[in-house]
Amino acid sequence: MSAESKKAHNFIRSLIDDSIRAGEHRGDVITRFPPEPNGYLHIGHAKSICLNFGIAETFSGQCNLRFDDTNPEKESQEYIEAIKRDVHWLGYEWAGDIHYASEYFEQLYGFAVELIEQGKAYVCSLSAEAMAEYRGTLREPGRNSPDRDRPVADNLQMFADMRAGKYGNGELVLRAKIDMASPNINLRDPILYRIRYADHHQTGTTWCIYPMYDFTHPISDALEGITHSLCTLEFEDHRPLYDWVLDNISVPCHPRQIEFARLNLNYTITSKRKLRRLVEEGHCSGWDDPRMPTISGMRRRGYTPESIRAFCDMVGVNKAGGIVDMGMLEHAIREDLNTRAPRAMCVMRPLKVTLTNYPQDQSEILTLPVHPQNPEMGTREVPWTGTLFIDREDFSEEPPRKWKRLAPDQAVRLRGGYVMTCREVIRDASGEIIELHCEYDPATLGVNPDGYKPNGVIHWVSATDSVEVNINQYDRLFNHESPDSDKETDFVELLNPQSLVQIVGARVEKSLAEPRQDLPYQFEREGYFFADPADSVAGRPVFNRTVTLRDSWAKTNS
Repeated sequence: MSAESKKAHNFIRSLIDDSIRAGEHRGDVITRFPPEPNGYLHIGHAKSICLNFGIAETFSGQCNLRFDDTNPEKESQEYIEAIKRDVHWLGYEWAGDIHYASEYFEQLYGFAVELIEQGKAYVCSLSAEAMAEYRGTLREPGRNSPDRDRPVADNLQMFADMRAGKYGNGELVLRAKIDMASPNINLRDPILYRIRYADHHQTGTTWCIYPMYDFTHPISDALEGITHSLCTLEFEDHRPLYDWVLDNISVPCHPRQIEFARLNLNYTITSKRKLRRLVEEGHCSGWDDPRMPTISGMRRRGYTPESIRAFCDMVGVNKAGGIVDMGMLEHAIREDLNTRAPRAMCVMRPLKVTLTNYPQDQSEILTLPVHPQNPEMGTREVPWTGTLFIDREDFSEEPPRKWKRLAPDQAVRLRGGYVMTCREVIRDASGEIIELHCEYDPATLGVNPDGYKPNGVIHWVSATDSVEVNINQYDRLFNHESPDSDKETDFVELLNPQSLVQIVGARVEKSLAEPRQDLPYQFEREGYFFADPADSVAGRPVFNRTVTLRDSWAKTNS
């Protein structure tokens, strides 16, 4: 079940309820998710996906996937394939075949001719600079182009010549003839077509003129029979143009555009242009870098579809803007993984422990639960040997007050295993601690020791029967709450230098040599970690930290 279908009634659902009661669109509900294939989808798109597919699901309708591919210079098949993967991964299935705006190019051209024949569109030769000057400002009306009253026959011929490749890039455009004095600048004779000599990923070099988004989008909606065109608030001022286009051509239906607030997440940017810059300048390893707010990056980091849909549910759908705290997204993944992530032990910074009273040629298999609160998930086998690794941070020669880990002549319980007491500290020539000699209590497996109390519980792995792994400890990509807000500062200067800390030579339980690929593990006392699907190799996985066990960021920055 989608996030949208589970949550309380929102204003869009209320509007659709009203339209159904009024008999609009024969009671049908057909939505669409219309990404431009000029980058990878990000967390903001996830909200739109959940809303559009969820609304269709709620009203037993359908949702189309359509690529608004009208700008071939910035689009590619790579982005198309990535978007398809992301929508599928989030748990949604589009209705019928995938649609492309480019499949409507011939019809779009015909509708443009229709506007010209009605005297509602004209070919304009103003340069981009002159057109901007003629457009006016928010306080001053625009001025008519000298070409605005060109005869219809001349406009038809010139538009045909544009299509035939008789003009150069940017030499002419086709504009709608609406109102240069309109207070809505979007209605001041907007451009409908421009000349672009570029190889299109779907149509090749068939076309050298391409329709603008504001012309293409409403017509594509109408041709697909979309009933409710849901988009973010930045398109609210474009709605009069959306309606004008449909009101002035012979399309089969007139969809209703409804706007909602986009998702703005702190410590994050979602501009595709800026995300592309992070990739191209090497600040991130790619669009699927686990620090990126892209769906593919979040998937590689270990976020689950369920957690993202739950997050979109928590954010809700409204008209008010605002910033959503990153902590809400992290809460969503913690809540999801807490109940179903398998448990395992990982020693990040191994410190060797020799159990001096355990036979060195002996070993045993301990049986531990996969999930202590979820017995139906079963058990796991963990080797116990005479030489172990514990985390270096779990030992202190001079422990502070209330220390609950290992120290000289103090005992701790090893998670799921025996109690041991530290008896000797071994150092190398430089004085660094390289090993601990401890004694284990053979009578303490699963029972409390007699006559003394352990000083806490720590995790461990066998030194001889465990797997060496590398760990990527990911954190927030930016150390500024609003990296887009300061127009005087380049946003890359606000990158968090600690957004990736790599740990080489960590050790995990033997069973994690071939880790599961569907869910992260909870590394006990450390956080949630996911086996990197790109960098892991057989027998030597790389684990990405999905999220810490608790919100350490707020504490660190308070």
